[in-house]
This record gives sequence, C-alpha cells and structure tokens, in this order.
Amino acid sequence: MQSYCRWRSCQRILKQALFKPNSEKLNNGILGMLSHRNLSLQEYQSKQILSDYGITIQKFRVASNADEVEQLTTDLYNETKADEFVIKAQILAGGRGKGHFDNGFKGGVHLTKDRAEVERIVKQMLGNRLVTKQTTADGVLVNKVSISQALDIASETYFAILMDREHNGPVMIGSPEGGVDIEQVAEDNPDAIFTDAIDIMKGITDEQADKMASNLGFTGNSHSQAAEQIKRMYEFFLSVDATQVEINPFGKTPSGDVVCFDSKISFDENAAYRQKDIFAMDDKAEVDAREIEAEKNNLNYIGLDGSIGCFVNGAGLAMATMDMIKLCGGEPANFLDCGGGVNEEQVHKAFALLLNDKHVNSVLVNIFGGIVNCATVATGIVNAAKALGLNLPLIVRLEGQNVEAAKKILADSQLPIISVNGFEEAARKAVECSRKAQAS
Repeated sequence: MQSYCRWRSCQRILKQALFKPNSEKLNNGILGMLSHRNLSLQEYQSKQILSDYGITIQKFRVASNADEVEQLTTDLYNETKADEFVIKAQILAGGRGKGHFDNGFKGGVHLTKDRAEVERIVKQMLGNRLVTKQTTADGVLVNKVSISQALDIASETYFAILMDREHNGPVMIGSPEGGVDIEQVAEDNPDAIFTDAIDIMKGITDEQADKMASNLGFTGNSHSQAAEQIKRMYEFFLSVDATQVEINPFGKTPSGDVVCFDSKISFDENAAYRQKDIFAMDDKAEVDAREIEAEKNNLNYIGLDGSIGCFVNGAGLAMATMDMIKLCGGEPANFLDCGGGVNEEQVHKAFALLLNDKHVNSVLVNIFGGIVNCATVATGIVNAAKALGLNLPLIVRLEGQNVEAAKKILADSQLPIISVNGFEEAARKAVECSRKAQAS
C-alpha cells in the first residue's frame, strides 16, 4: 500500500505542476490496493539495489544477531572512516524514530559516535517489538538492524521518476526544496516543482539531466555528479521495471558529494516474472496474513476496524458498499472483492477470511451478477455457511445473472439467511444486526 500511495502522491504533484495547481486531492487509500498487494522491500534492500546500479548511497551493514555487530561496525569504519553511525531498526512501518520497543527502549533510529555504543543499541532493538504510529499496538518484531555511516547534509533536494499516463511514459519531477513533504511544497510553492517528460524510445538525454540538476540548485562539481546520478536513476528505473523511484532527500554533503539519502521504489507487479531476484526479496513479515491468504486465492482483501464483514464482487461496488454501511451508521470490517470469475471454492475461502476476524458480528453479501453467476455464489454461500458453522447474521443481496435460481438456492438451504432486494435496505439490515450483536 505504502508504495502505491507514494506513486499516487507523485502523480498528484505532477498534475498540480502541469495542469491544475489548486486541484483537489485524489483518494490515495484503499483504491491503491485493489488488484495486488504491493511489493514490500526493507530500507536496506532498496539501498542495496540502488547501489548495484552505481547510485551513491550511505555505506551500511545489516545485523541479524548481536554477535556480529562489533565486526560489522569495524568493517564499516575501515571502509568509510565514519566518525558517526546511524542505527535503524528495519521494519516497513514509518515513524521509527519516535517509536518505542516492548522492552522500554526508546526510538528505532539512533545516532552515536561511539563504536562500542552501536552494539548496545542494536542489542536493545533485535528480537524486540517496535511500536510506531503506523503499527498495531503490539508493534513489529525487529529481525534486522542497519548500521550506516552518518553524513551531514549541506542541502536537500527532491527527485523522482515515475510512469505517467498523460505522457505515455516516464516523467522526472524535481524540487530544490527537499527533505520535507513534497506534496506540501507543490501546494504552497508550485513554482518550486520542475517536471520533464522523457522519450522512452530515446531515453534521458545529457541536456535533460543537466537541466534538472540545475533546477535542483546543484553547481560546480556537485552539478556534474547530480546529472550523472539522475541518468543512473533513469537506467535503474527502466532496468528493474519500476513505476516510481523517489529520492527524498537527494542531498549534498558539506564536501560536495551528491548522495541519495532516502528512497521509495515501486515496481510493476506485472514484471515479476522477469524481476525474480527483486520480487524474491518481498518481505511479508509485516503484512496481514489474511491479505496474503486472499492473494493466494485471487481475492482482494483489506482488513479494517469495523464489525460488518463485506463480501462483494467488483472494486467499485465494494467501495460503494462500505460507503453505504457508513452512511447507515455502521463500520465495515473489511474490503473484500471476489472479482468477476469467482467460484464456489473462492466463496468458501472468502467466508473463512471474514470469520477469522473476531470483530465481525454480521456479514453482508452484495453481488451484482454481470459476469458472475449468482447461482454459483449462492451455492458457495450455502456450502461455506454449513462447513464453517456460520452463526452470525448473514444478509444477502443478489442481482443480475441467474438471480432467481440463486434466491431459490438460498431459500431451500433452510439456513437463517436474510435475503433482501435493495442496496440501502441490505446495508441498513447489516447495521441493525451488528448493533443488536454489540448490545447483547
């Protein structure tokens, strides 16, 4: 989700810069996760990939156990002569610096000039759970910690490359105001955002790279470094089938070295078959197990905080169903889109996912049978309800292909299924059942 949302953010910035500077913000939430769960790479993995393409990053090492920290720190010092080190817990969630561990240790990001102190800090992180504003209350188990050379930053800029439909190809976005929320920069000072479309058949030119480096404020030797880094990032962007490469900050050190200090990379999931090494790095440790299970069964599932389980076909109808539930005073427990080619087995898997959520106290099925055969869904519902011992209120609204046969299947099942015809009626009934369950 995170990488998609950043891609949507860059798309929004691009549109603000080129077309509608004051345009209303687009929805970058659930819609970003409809077709696939995005590839999740840890910070150190992204940095290593960039480094492999000759892009300048902070030198680092990664510790998986405390016993290797002393040697890793020594090796890093011998390579860089660093007089200060950055220690970062490697989890996907943001807000690490202000987080806390379940053992009482504060902060998932630390700076120290004492090499002996590095080992003590890493020991406090490894094997413990880090809680941040983006994790659950239980936090995330830290299995790896990165140890990097600390570099001072003299100036910070922003640089990104992304695929843009308006231009039918890649577009560079840059700003001399980096290290901050780039969306805010686009809103407050759109003149500080520079864009340049790249002809994907010709590739990036020296003139384009030089112009962007100038727009970012680089001069002298730093200018030539920045231009070269920009060209390498474009080569990287194409070679790994990325949809977005975002560097923030793309900075300069006091000595004039140009460094990619932090990055976010999004990959084209359709290219997984030819980017096997990268997709093999996918870190699923922090992903909701239900989302992974849903993906295995060609279902789109996202867990939410409500109490009404939703089983719907089609992303648009699923979003509308959640909106209708909220309009009627309830809260959806999930987004679940079974798609157009759903079969009975998928229905069973979907219900199993819904019932695994302890917060669900009623289930709403909302199916429009265009491609989907309502009778197939009805049979799957009945079989799943019997096999799983469903004891929650089940509200079903079916319309479209073979709907009469489907309704007969539900009626003949002798199960306490509440069959309704109207969309709003179904949502209101689900909310009513949920409230009764909460009150009992």
